Amino acid sequence: MTTREQIKGLEASVAEMVLGQADTIRHVLLGLLANGHVLLESLPGLAKTRTVKALATHLEAQMRRIQFTPDLLPSDITGGEILQQTADGNQIKFQPGPLFGNVILADEINRAPAKVQAALLEAMEERQITVAGQSYPMPGLFMVLATQNPIEQEGTYPLPEAQMDRFLMKLQLDYPAVADETLVLRLVRGEEQKGADAGEPARLAQEVLFAARREVAGVHVSDAIDRYLIDLINATRHAADYDADLARWINIGASPRGGISLDRVSRAHAWLEGQDFVSPDNVRAVLHPVLRHRLQISYDAIADGVGADQVIDRLLDKVAIPA
Repeated sequence: MTTREQIKGLEASVAEMVLGQADTIRHVLLGLLANGHVLLESLPGLAKTRTVKALATHLEAQMRRIQFTPDLLPSDITGGEILQQTADGNQIKFQPGPLFGNVILADEINRAPAKVQAALLEAMEERQITVAGQSYPMPGLFMVLATQNPIEQEGTYPLPEAQMDRFLMKLQLDYPAVADETLVLRLVRGEEQKGADAGEPARLAQEVLFAARREVAGVHVSDAIDRYLIDLINATRHAADYDADLARWINIGASPRGGISLDRVSRAHAWLEGQDFVSPDNVRAVLHPVLRHRLQISYDAIADGVGADQVIDRLLDKVAIPA
């Protein structure tokens, strides 16, 4: 079985546990292949946590769940130095916190105060934690999947733009179709009946994932696609050159990190589709989750009832596709 077939098998296994969220599962898998972090946003009860648990269940990985609350301290997630008694006397040793795992579920991340968010930011971007002047590297497989509820604002600390930009993608989950929701009821009933008798699922080895990432890195990107990527990013910064409405709707465009993220996810999408090169369709397929959290929308856009996804739709219409 090839590496791609094994990754496809992982996607199918997760889809059996999370019904009606095929796009979300695909994008989470792209984030995993692109070695990035993903922000999941939806109303309560739409399978954000279940998606993360299903992924970790079918990976040879250690999942850690961190429930963010306003009274959380940075050391509660990073760990800290503790005094230990040994045969040689008392010694100060570093005790790793829950952040030292492979798949990290950062539940309700916008409830964490600024200091905790800053500690998480270092781990996400630098792949390390610094405690008392000493740096500790994160595991080779390290992915943060954060969740937040868009309607509850009381007792929350909205993520600053600098931290939002650290997320490779932002996914927005919607209600499942009626047929899918019926299947969800039957799935949960079946799980309740099986209970502890449910067998241990097959787990994908981390080395398979690392091999897949190496293959993704080798996917060819032509000069024309590079130019298309940059044109899309540049259009968010100089919107007036493309469309008058875009100029009214966008206050601040995407950063160079946005272009890097778009390149990485486009290559992962092409690889998962069985291609050894990136096409414009691969870029267009992932543009919304990569850019929707990187655009600062103006009050004019809000007044017009236009959101980030509608702005990206207009970008796709106005930026020329390479021949």
